Amino acid sequence: MTLIATDSKCIVVGLGITGLSCVRYLLAQGKFVTVVDSRSTPPGMAECKVEFPQVEIHCGKFDVELLCSATQLVVSPGVSVMEPAIKEAQRRGVEITGDVDLFSHATNAPVIAITGSNGKSTVTTLLAEMAEQSGMNVAVGGNLGTPALDLLGSSIELYIIELSSFQLETTQHLGALAASLLNISEDHMDRYPSKLTYLQAKQKIFRGCRYVIINDDDILSSPLMVEGMEPIHFGLGKPNLKKFSTMNDGAESTICYGFESLISTSEIKIKGMHNISNVLAALALGTAAGIDLNSMLATLKTYSGLKHRCEWVRSVDGVDYINDSKGTNVGATATAIESFGMSGNGKVILIAGGEGKGADFTPLTSVLSDFARGVVLFGRDARQIESDLSNVIDIKRTGTLEEAVSIAKSLSEPGDTVLMSPACASFDMFSNFEKRGDAFIAVVGGL
Repeated sequence: MTLIATDSKCIVVGLGITGLSCVRYLLAQGKFVTVVDSRSTPPGMAECKVEFPQVEIHCGKFDVELLCSATQLVVSPGVSVMEPAIKEAQRRGVEITGDVDLFSHATNAPVIAITGSNGKSTVTTLLAEMAEQSGMNVAVGGNLGTPALDLLGSSIELYIIELSSFQLETTQHLGALAASLLNISEDHMDRYPSKLTYLQAKQKIFRGCRYVIINDDDILSSPLMVEGMEPIHFGLGKPNLKKFSTMNDGAESTICYGFESLISTSEIKIKGMHNISNVLAALALGTAAGIDLNSMLATLKTYSGLKHRCEWVRSVDGVDYINDSKGTNVGATATAIESFGMSGNGKVILIAGGEGKGADFTPLTSVLSDFARGVVLFGRDARQIESDLSNVIDIKRTGTLEEAVSIAKSLSEPGDTVLMSPACASFDMFSNFEKRGDAFIAVVGGL
């Protein structure tokens, strides 16, 4: 029987799938739960009313006194902890937490935690397939797919969770077996006052972890080491002891650990140097988790990658069309341009644009100069992007994705790659990046 803790009042701030998972978990713990959301009809509200009719839901502007009356605020990732009402509640002594903290206190199985500006979903899903291939009972989710609290189960042997900076804002002590900050590039500058504060949120993934997985190609991926942490390194640079890297013997490139070759890169199904880096990260994390190496290597020969992430759509008149709708920040798009520019026979025609999140797009100029034939912009912040990239390359601006694809086709030559990698969020025109990617696939299918 659950003991009802009537003196503990929890307010879930922000509904959606994560908020709903928090309500479900807290009620199961015997907590008194209330929900607040600044939106008039937040996602998940209908489900909450049906599943938990006893829970009060307050919509609209946050009531400071209501928040201050709580013992604990469980803040959803979509809500900034810098909201004035939340800051006032914290000032008055209300505990501020989030779903990942609740999850970390609730599980006894080891946790592998992955964050980064780019590649985290690929590494998370690849690592999950590696664990399943080895016979482990694994649960995978977090920022990707199933919320962390809904993963909890007594038979789970390993949790693999992807974490966003928003989730890590409210994470005080994750205590992961292994954690990695894959890379850092400017993102979510509409939420963070600087790249430093964004990095500080990401760095919280390392709190209490045993193995630190460090990307030697990105100096910001390394935490301030503390006693008890054990580093495992990966990177595309030269091999070293206790490091996953690549080697070239003239005839082929191989993945290696230390100075021992493990698998030829030609045998790996996902392509591009950015994906080789993701492979190295997954191998390092899997080693920390005790996943069988042969199972990990076998998975690399079959794992085909994520939909909407550098996904080949079709070839038309000798031109490849690539759907990278999940490229929602400048770093992801720069990596994709470079990857296809280096591996292809022709040039890249970039289709980009959308909701820019306050980003600076000038870091794209160098890779565009090196690898691109032209840029086609659409969406809300197309004019700003054009301004940031002016005098670098031929730029066309249009109003719709359909027109953008048509213009890109007209600019392309045989051997080129038309890359839809927006460097922006999708919410100005589409409900999510998946819908945007599906729209691109449909348009390309009609060429």
